[in-house]
Amino acid sequence: MPIPKQIQFSLKMLLVLLTSVALIGGALIFAGIKSISWALQSYSNWSSQHVEKFTFVDSIQEFFTKPIPKNILPLQVIDEQSQVIEVVKKASPAVVSIIATAEVPTFETYFGDPSLNLPEELMPFFNIPIPQQRQNGTQKQQIGAGTGFLVSEDGYIVTNKHVVADEDAEYTVYLNDEQHKGEKIIAQVLARDPNNDLAIIKIDKTNLPYLSFDDSSELQVGQTAITIGYALGEFDNTVSKGVISGLSRTITAGGGGLGSETLKNLIQTDAAINPGNSGGPMLDLNGNVIGINVAMASAENIGFAILGNEAQNAFTQVQETGSIPKKELAYLGVRYVLINDQIQSQNNLSYDYGALVTRGETMNDLAVIPGSPADKAGIMENDIILEINGKKINSKNQLSDLIAAFKPGDDVMIKIFHKGDEKEVSVKLEKN
Repeated sequence: MPIPKQIQFSLKMLLVLLTSVALIGGALIFAGIKSISWALQSYSNWSSQHVEKFTFVDSIQEFFTKPIPKNILPLQVIDEQSQVIEVVKKASPAVVSIIATAEVPTFETYFGDPSLNLPEELMPFFNIPIPQQRQNGTQKQQIGAGTGFLVSEDGYIVTNKHVVADEDAEYTVYLNDEQHKGEKIIAQVLARDPNNDLAIIKIDKTNLPYLSFDDSSELQVGQTAITIGYALGEFDNTVSKGVISGLSRTITAGGGGLGSETLKNLIQTDAAINPGNSGGPMLDLNGNVIGINVAMASAENIGFAILGNEAQNAFTQVQETGSIPKKELAYLGVRYVLINDQIQSQNNLSYDYGALVTRGETMNDLAVIPGSPADKAGIMENDIILEINGKKINSKNQLSDLIAAFKPGDDVMIKIFHKGDEKEVSVKLEKN
């Protein structure tokens, strides 16, 4: 049967339509592929000139080799007990015991004639010999003990000044490493630090184990502290562990023939520091020296150590010059009282902090020393010194301590309350 014309026309139209769609679709796909290819090629050309090439391997390598910023503590997943054991194994061979000996008088007992100093008529009644004492030469005796630690393979040792304070004594170092354990060597005192309770001594021996210093300015309250020392002058290489309990402590220490001495900027720890521990190292978990044990408080679990940086500087100076120079102290030239709530109330002051510049007990004790840096800067009696280089003056930031942190010749910016107004003055500090 013949196909109707209407149906034939419809089939023709459908075939034309399908063919057109196929052609247009193919053209669009082809154009799209060409466009993407052109874009990729253009980006490749541009990036080769403007973008630093890197690979996944490079990025991983950079991640593990890039230095960690100082203000970010590295995450350490460790067994602290094992770490402490390793620190002790590493450090103990370099810790030494120091024995001080000196010639001390010896005495003998003798019986004197009791009648020598009596009137003649009383002599028959007092004929009983009286025991008396007299010196009979000298003998060498132990007069002290302490700890030190080697800081070079050729025998330099750091200890406390009060451990080697007696200039007439002889100091014997007992080595503790496996090769030389128990060996006794006479030490020479090279320098006693005039600025701190530190001393550098040396023994004539080489190829010795020694400790390295870490930067003690980066210490954090709460971090682990390990101490090693000759506890009680009897138990060598005694280990104790605790944490850093505080920083920038100030104490007045005495003993060892030094009288009393004010020690500043100390580390406080709850690790046990006993007599005999003095001069021993305080270590971090990497086995590096961060402090030098110096004193214990009468209260339990409070001990103190000098910053490791101070000892490292002293050692370097002795190596280079043979001595430790006395530190030149900066000088401002004012007398003052620290303002507290009571002084603020009594004097109707506007501030509960700062240093009130005031004269002393006599008329000669001037508030501002004539010709001093403070006088040259225009600071006057009854001014209040509020800040030094932006640091408020209070019980924790004493004016004298803030000035002591600078050197003669340094310029500092001082904020003062002067005749009813706050103002800042630049002051060039001078040598005291």
